[in-house]
Amino acid sequence: MSAPTACGSAPEFATKQFRQALSQFATGVTVITARQADGEPIGVTSNSFNAVSFEPPLVLWSLAHAAGSMAGIAAGDGYVVNVLAGDQIELAQRFALADPGLFGALPFALSRRGLPILPGCVAWFECRHRSRYTEAEHVIFVGEVESCHSHPQRTLGFHRGRFIAL
Repeated sequence: MSAPTACGSAPEFATKQFRQALSQFATGVTVITARQADGEPIGVTSNSFNAVSFEPPLVLWSLAHAAGSMAGIAAGDGYVVNVLAGDQIELAQRFALADPGLFGALPFALSRRGLPILPGCVAWFECRHRSRYTEAEHVIFVGEVESCHSHPQRTLGFHRGRFIAL
């Protein structure tokens, strides 16, 4: 048996078909927030968040290399994963934009480390960067959770290309 290679054979389907198949999996919606080197808050919408481990408490999420928020988030030593509530579609849409001034007059609290926590979320996880992995056009961030909090209520989801309340 030969050793596996870094790249498999070409897929037998088109990107559009793959995207449509993935859209059948409902995900939660988060906004990852951090502070840029100059102290300004930064954030990006992500639905690629999930738990990795309970001991130690680890989570992961991914971000495209081309994302406008990549440099700001990658340069810091931590971030907050804000899990959006069912009525926070506007926040999800706002932080999906490639605009550095997304926070504007948006109110937010500060974590113990001084990172932005968005109000009204169903949960938040304050993380320090633990590791990063580059895969294709994304970086997978693994964070060690240092603190977290939850406010159980309906959660915002994403399914078939649309936001839904779960």
